[in-house]
Amino acid sequence: MNAITITNFTEEYAKGVKAVKNVSFHVGAGEIFGFIGMNGAGKSTTIKALTGQIPITSGSISVYGYDVTRSPLKAKQLIGYCPDDHAVYENMTGRQYVNFIADVFHVGKERDARIENLVRRFGIGYAFDRPTGTYSHGMKQKICLIASLVHAPKLWVLDEPLTGLDAGMVNEVKDAMLRHKRSGGTVFFSSHNLDVVQKICDRAAFLHKGRLVQVLDLRWFSGEGALEKYFFDVTKELDRR
Repeated sequence: MNAITITNFTEEYAKGVKAVKNVSFHVGAGEIFGFIGMNGAGKSTTIKALTGQIPITSGSISVYGYDVTRSPLKAKQLIGYCPDDHAVYENMTGRQYVNFIADVFHVGKERDARIENLVRRFGIGYAFDRPTGTYSHGMKQKICLIASLVHAPKLWVLDEPLTGLDAGMVNEVKDAMLRHKRSGGTVFFSSHNLDVVQKICDRAAFLHKGRLVQVLDLRWFSGEGALEKYFFDVTKELDRR
């Protein structure tokens, strides 16, 4: 079964104004799947529809067979979502926020051990009991990552998780994605960091101005910067048409 199936997905913000236009692709269970495109390509819109934040204009999206429109709760229970704005409740401590998310997903007796493991993995224990309003950008990102994993989701969805992070934090996020795959999960993430996409993804969907250009098998890209060169060459060609 596919982790994600997107079929003829169109998102229209205003009459005749389409952010995403008739896009279809699938993400196989157990893949690390990249989602690439310039700003405004429709990546975040697609992710918001996938995670149930906006209604779908036409077409369908399903998560492990559950349609996100007809079975939204069942689909959402399978998703761990880390947004691009790293928004948290800044009056809560890191611990309070993560436990709040755990409550939303009805995480049971395994909660404390799972949180302890995630806090140790992301190295945020020194600040876990401080208000998140005092956190740096990278610290808020770590709390969002922990919160998105606290219910052990089958599908981990990340929207631009590497933006504004230093090299050490980029490696932490990359390692976490690889670890999620090794544990049997699926990762779907958008990114402008094409070197990371090339190195860790199995495949990637390439969007341009709301349309799917192609789904790339990243085994065929070798050498540093190969995906980046291909991406910009194709984008320039598409913009000339």
